[in-house]
Amino acid sequence: MGQILKTLNGDTGDVPNAKLTKLKASLRGSLIDKNDTGYDDARALWNGMIDRHPGLIVCALNTNDIQLAVNFARENNLLLAVKSGGHQIAGHAVADGALLLNLSQMKGVHVDVDKATATVGPGCILSDVDQETQLYGLAVPLGINSTTGVAGLTLGGGFGWITGKHGLTIDNLLSAEVVCADGDVRIASATQNADLFWAIRGGGGNFGVITSFEFALHPVGPEVLSGLIVHPLSDARSLLQSYRDICARAPDELTIWAVMRQAPPLPFIPEDWHSKEVLIFAACYAGDMKEGEKALEELRDLGTPIADVICPHPYAGWQQAFDPLLTPGARNYWKSNDFLKLNDEVVDSALAAVAALPDPQSEIFIAHLGGAMTRVDPAATPFPQRKRHFVMNVHTRWSEAAKDKCCIGWARDLFNCTAQHAAGSVYVNFMPSDDDGRMSEAYGSNIDKLRRIKARYDPSNLFRLNHNIDVSEGVRLTS
Repeated sequence: MGQILKTLNGDTGDVPNAKLTKLKASLRGSLIDKNDTGYDDARALWNGMIDRHPGLIVCALNTNDIQLAVNFARENNLLLAVKSGGHQIAGHAVADGALLLNLSQMKGVHVDVDKATATVGPGCILSDVDQETQLYGLAVPLGINSTTGVAGLTLGGGFGWITGKHGLTIDNLLSAEVVCADGDVRIASATQNADLFWAIRGGGGNFGVITSFEFALHPVGPEVLSGLIVHPLSDARSLLQSYRDICARAPDELTIWAVMRQAPPLPFIPEDWHSKEVLIFAACYAGDMKEGEKALEELRDLGTPIADVICPHPYAGWQQAFDPLLTPGARNYWKSNDFLKLNDEVVDSALAAVAALPDPQSEIFIAHLGGAMTRVDPAATPFPQRKRHFVMNVHTRWSEAAKDKCCIGWARDLFNCTAQHAAGSVYVNFMPSDDDGRMSEAYGSNIDKLRRIKARYDPSNLFRLNHNIDVSEGVRLTS
């Protein structure tokens, strides 16, 4: 008797000990199961709703380890999961009974200052990259929670505080090394395997395992003008109306997001406001400080704030500002939509939902995307929405399993009542596991091209534990 693992067809199969021994001896990293120290850490995910137990875990240390794991899964018809940062809301990175390929130890970051590029390992989280690039006053556009994995963020698109100035994360991806389903290593770039390069810039983990990313870097920091402005929720309707107008005129350097939630017990918020519903504007100006002061005047003049803590902050520190509200282990569920206009009906629905928060940890955030990302051809990458738009993410977060139904229902209710005003697109990284029916919204007119490329590089759908590109209807292998 060897190890019982789940197969691609949904059954289970017995992998002989001789095969496992050979695999283990070939790895530079390790092969562990539920009886080994480190198993629980290796399978843990950010979203505490998801508690799955893979049959075996390959903890890879290099590209060869990744090839060995991919080949082993394919040759033995095994269900294969791939975990980098483990931050995805849907939790696809781990599956019960699967062979889990854990990349979290591959955390190298190399900055080439002369070329203004960074080569990043697939196990890196955002803070790994920010801390290294900021030594040189450089940055790549990444997300806003420093514990997010670079790999998952990039494969889905990636946006954050400097997207308006420098584009999406995928707009700054120069090349990647990919282990494909056949076990071969391919370089994907504009000049090598260009179809694969196109697909991985937003198409998720459908096409292979990335072993390294090469990004373009931009001068940012070491300090940026950034911070929070906190208002009573009672003023939010008029403030959000002004916010959408300010966003329409904002320069590329200025990013402003809106968050509606109960006020956390932060030291700059008066104690009598703690746990009361508030509207928070989070802003970052990625440019000259004096110009930033002028650009932020209109926002800072709105209403009568409870607190205004916009000032110069270290960029790497600002990238971690929301980490205390997004710690791992809590139960999380998201519903998201894109909106070309933040109309009054959407605002009113959001405000009504905030007045009925199911848990003090829950929130609604609205991100405005514009600037550089809008100047990229919509067909240049799979990312679906290149117009200036707002992303509303209904983020419900709680601790007790007994509240699952209530909290998930709250998020779905707000999503449903605002859907009629939405743009018909959705950011794939914000899709929970029950959103798989929205793949046409996630990719729009690019979905057919993604299917053709999926059929070319992964015809047996080895890489299926993701928001999966469906090729079951059959596609022609033409570009």
